[in-house]
Amino acid sequence: MRNDSDAAVRRVRGETTVAQSIRRAIDLIRRSAEHPLSLTEAADVLGVHKSTALRILQTLESARFVRRTGAGTYVLGSGLIELSELALGSMDLRQPAAAHLRALQHETGHTVHLAQLTGDEIIYIDKVDSPAFDAVKLPSRVGRAVSIYASAVGKTILAYLPRQERDRLLSHVVFERFTETTFTDHAALEAELTRIHDCGWAVDNGEHDAYVMCVAAPIRDSRGKVIAAASITAIEVIANLDQLKSNLPLLLETADKISHELGYAPPSVASPDGQSRPAT
Repeated sequence: MRNDSDAAVRRVRGETTVAQSIRRAIDLIRRSAEHPLSLTEAADVLGVHKSTALRILQTLESARFVRRTGAGTYVLGSGLIELSELALGSMDLRQPAAAHLRALQHETGHTVHLAQLTGDEIIYIDKVDSPAFDAVKLPSRVGRAVSIYASAVGKTILAYLPRQERDRLLSHVVFERFTETTFTDHAALEAELTRIHDCGWAVDNGEHDAYVMCVAAPIRDSRGKVIAAASITAIEVIANLDQLKSNLPLLLETADKISHELGYAPPSVASPDGQSRPAT
């Protein structure tokens, strides 16, 4: 009888230990979404030695639940986004944007993307493919992270982030030259972000993949904060950058409609006749 009792106690203790380990791993992933975690911080969260914490982090990294940065810290990875792809339809942003994105694709004939800042990554959360790409598939897909400095949607979101948040994100970036048009230093990128902020839209002139052209516009929430970006994308043999830019009025209108769905109302400005009208 005593042996059975001891076994039951060991089983309960074992289950408790497993539950605690799972809880700590969840806490670790959550913390990585809030700010970059050092190995020491991860060990503290998990309540284990650094060597054990490193093995756990490597396991989470292999599943892309966390990502190791160039600075040696750990941030949220894109694996969780891809894992929840089937649930993306219930996301607050994707659902109200869906009809507008599909209308934009129908009117322009080009592939349309919706991207959102998630943790320290900018993730595609929706994509409406163009039938023109049957022969040549774009590398983008829902749930995939996009380069924050070599993409139109990435630069759009960066351009409107508070300076401290933008600097924090860029501090983890190792600038890599993907093509001849890639921005490869902080100063040049900052000048481009200023231009984007001033004009209200961004372009990708083959900065990550030389054959891919893109234009993007910001999407705002009810507070006026830019939380996402919509884009029109084409391979160069179908539409060059100037041809894509001719669709900017439609893209900006679509971004405004999605922002309106999210509760955003442009601030009013006084006109010469003294009446208040929405700012443009």
